[in-house]
Amino acid sequence: MDLLLWRHAEAEDGDDDLKRRLTERGLKQAQTMAAWIRAHQPKDLRIIASPAVRTQQTAEALKLPFETQRKIGPEACVSELIAASGWPQASGSVLIVGHQPSLGRLASLLLSGHEAEWSIKKGALWWLSNRVRRNETQTVLRAMIPVELLD
Repeated sequence: MDLLLWRHAEAEDGDDDLKRRLTERGLKQAQTMAAWIRAHQPKDLRIIASPAVRTQQTAEALKLPFETQRKIGPEACVSELIAASGWPQASGSVLIVGHQPSLGRLASLLLSGHEAEWSIKKGALWWLSNRVRRNETQTVLRAMIPVELLD
């Protein structure tokens, strides 16, 4: 299984966290990363986005169908992200468009074996794969791409 973690792009400040929109810079970040994802996307990609406006706008930049899951919103915990994605047994690939700190915590758990406060930059993509080697399940970091490298 491949699991792609995409943090929403830069958003405006605001009091209502779920209604914060992407800035002009954020819209460009989302479009830039979306173009890269479309060019490199794995087969059978399922896309899940948080209900927050900024994640919806980020996902919309892909111009691909996606589903919205309330449980992976800004306050999501790692177990909710794992359940939503079906990691590691799901067939195909899953792209989660979500938030910090839960995306960073999920990446740290899958790569190091415990939750830690890892930071995923706004607009960045982390691509993880699950494999079995010598009867041992492993998580492999296939790519970590900050959007600034794609400009």
